[in-house]
Amino acid sequence: MLSLTMLLQEAPVVWNSLKGVVCVYKPTEVSVLKMRRILINKICNEMNTLKGRPLSDFVAIEGDPSKKLTVSVNPNYADHPLVVGSRYQQQDLPISWSNYLGFHTSGVLLFGVRWGTKQAKYIRDNRSTRTYKVKGVLGQVTDNCFRTGKVVMRSTWKHVKRDHMDRFLSAMQASHQKKMFQTCGVDIQSQTAYDLAIQGLIRPADKKIPVLYGIKCVEFNPPEFTIEIQCINEYEDYLMHLIHEIGQKLHSTAHCTAIQCIRHSRFTLDHALLMKHLTLPNILDNMKLCSNILDQMASDRTKVTLV
Repeated sequence: MLSLTMLLQEAPVVWNSLKGVVCVYKPTEVSVLKMRRILINKICNEMNTLKGRPLSDFVAIEGDPSKKLTVSVNPNYADHPLVVGSRYQQQDLPISWSNYLGFHTSGVLLFGVRWGTKQAKYIRDNRSTRTYKVKGVLGQVTDNCFRTGKVVMRSTWKHVKRDHMDRFLSAMQASHQKKMFQTCGVDIQSQTAYDLAIQGLIRPADKKIPVLYGIKCVEFNPPEFTIEIQCINEYEDYLMHLIHEIGQKLHSTAHCTAIQCIRHSRFTLDHALLMKHLTLPNILDNMKLCSNILDQMASDRTKVTLV
């Protein structure tokens, strides 16, 4: 609900407060570009309903130049919204995303609004880890490794047990951890590897190499299963093909049915605004919440540096 305080505020005051990061929930089969347009339209439409700045004055000097002149001040109708258009338009509002989610992926999505675009870029360049819940179904292969594709192969799946899944995922996680040190040119059994490990997550130098920091099965109800993945440098097709690979390694087949980003850095589903809650008061409140999270992240980073 719009608060009475918000209703009484003037548009310029609200506009000056619109600077920061917003955490929203992206539905599946909605592109990031469309979410950006929706957010811009919501903000601009509600900004234009608030009380705007007064019209500029039109100063007219009239009379005979050889005699006394009269000066009149009238409203400048060339500055009227009915003439020049709405005060706040889509091209006036720069918004950029911090993490890109694929068309079939839902979940946490961060947008930087106005000055917040710099914060969004900082989060993006920092390459924070993301956590996904990826659902799959055993026994079928599709031509695009997702549920929207055409089924091209079927196989048995009843021989696949929970412990088979857990053992393979543990081996996959260990393989990716070993690859992290290899990309850094460090022997995993060396003191250098230990020194790197205690400093925090090791990020590959190449931003195009996906790395899994953690992978586990959180739900197993065959033929359906759900995998929780903590990773970096991932993309939608990679996660889809990962489910396909799991099916093959378990001597069966599988395809992906859903992908949900449940965490990006310290931003979780609890911080994300649903599309139906994208109102100006909620957006401003969410900006304040995100600002507190970013401040805490910066504080913790400073403490680690000092130690």
